[in-house]
Amino acid sequence: MQTTATPVACLARPGRPAVVARTLAELVGPTRGVVELPVRLMWNGERTFDLADPDDLLWMYENVLRESTRTDDLRQLIDGRTLRRVWRRLNLPRGVRQAWESRHRGLRTA
Repeated sequence: MQTTATPVACLARPGRPAVVARTLAELVGPTRGVVELPVRLMWNGERTFDLADPDDLLWMYENVLRESTRTDDLRQLIDGRTLRRVWRRLNLPRGVRQAWESRHRGLRTA
């Protein structure tokens, strides 16, 4: 009996695959200042994040990585070097973490 494995997408939430950038180098989002996320990424009224505040930075990255449905959002809002630095501290759904670590193996040891 032969079995074939079908690739299963890593899900950001039920029914929606996680979106992952091809390279960390293409992620050139801001590293300082205040960022306001679009409503499609953050639905509540508190959509601004001060990147100098470590908790704000983590909260923003968690929301962007979890809610993005297009890579342009990732490129514009996430910084690759910062992502690598904070990766282990991010509270992400298992599917999002698996998707990113599958594509960017260096994040596993970050």
